[in-house]
Formats: sequence, C-alpha cells, structure tokens
Amino acid sequence: MLTKLPRSFYERDPLIVSRELLGKFLVRRTEEGEIVGKIVETEAYIGPHDKASHTYKNRKTKRTAVQFGERGHAYIFRIYGIYHCFCAVVGPKYVPAATLIRAVEPVQGIELMRKNRQLRGETPITELTNGPSKVCRAFALTDELNGIDLCGDELFICSGEEEKFEVGTSKRIGVDYAEEYKDVPWRFFIKGNKFVSKKPRE
Repeated sequence: MLTKLPRSFYERDPLIVSRELLGKFLVRRTEEGEIVGKIVETEAYIGPHDKASHTYKNRKTKRTAVQFGERGHAYIFRIYGIYHCFCAVVGPKYVPAATLIRAVEPVQGIELMRKNRQLRGETPITELTNGPSKVCRAFALTDELNGIDLCGDELFICSGEEEKFEVGTSKRIGVDYAEEYKDVPWRFFIKGNKFVSKKPRE
C-alpha cells in the first residue's frame, strides 16, 4: 500500500532527503490514468553556495522562487528550451534547495508512459524513464506544473513496502562548469538497478 509522504519528510537535510527518496514512488494522476514509478536515482542541489544550483548566490527569479518557499513543492524547469526536469523542493525552510529525480523504474501506467513519450512498442522498458527529461515526458510533467504542491492529489511521492537495497553515491552528472562543486558526491542511486541513467563517474 502506498502512503503519501508528509511535508515534514521534505523539511530535512537535502542530502538525507535525496538519499531517502530512493525506493519511494512518484505518482501522477491524469485524465487518462494513473502513472507510478519507483525512484531509483536522485541528485541534490543546495543553494546558495552550490555553483551547480539555479539558486547559487541566492539567485531568485520567477522560475526559482518556489525553492525559497514551503518545502514539498515541485520545481520543474526547461533545459535546452525543449526538455524538462523535475525536482522536489527540500531542506530547511526558505533556504533554496532541491532534489532532482534523475530516473525511475516504471511500475504502473507503462503504456501511458509510452504514449506520452511517443515511443514505438519495441523500445525497451529500461529506456523509458532512465533520465530526468525522460521521466518528465513519461509522466507528462511540464513547467506549467512548476510550484505544484507534492502533498496534493495530482503529483506526489509515496512510501511503500520497505525494500532492502544498497545505495550508491557519485559525482553529479553534467555539472562540469560548477568548479569545486562538480566533484561533490551528491548523486544517489540504487546499486544494480537497470533503470539508473548512467554508471557513476570515477
């Protein structure tokens, strides 16, 4: 049985939350049906000191304002002007920080995920949600949902039956511009899970 995470779950240290989101279930309710995926990979971004964060130096824009507010809301943004990434706002209140959901393991609504991604039937299921923009397309997440309350009923994260797995950590992916912050081990993943996006960098 899935139980929606309370706001207090998100109001803790961003690294702890990012790690403990592994094994939780991302749920999206749409008119076409419900989509569920198990979170298998995350990355933490902790402003204002993190040079990879959109809120580095407390940068507050219309897009990033959600990170300065109540915890447990969605931060959804565009990359390359086309794709989207989905984060949960986490950490102490009013300190900008977010956890990027990098990959999930499809659980429910798999055909709807394929439809949302406009994929043909022969595409391997392991390629369905093994990357942040793939997750957003499969779950129909766009920046129109930026700021939505993850304690609501349209998009939320749940705990389920406790599962034993080993957690891996590595440097984050695609942040080589972030100087000394490119090397912090703030990426978390379920070891051995075939839906993780990439092997960890050495």
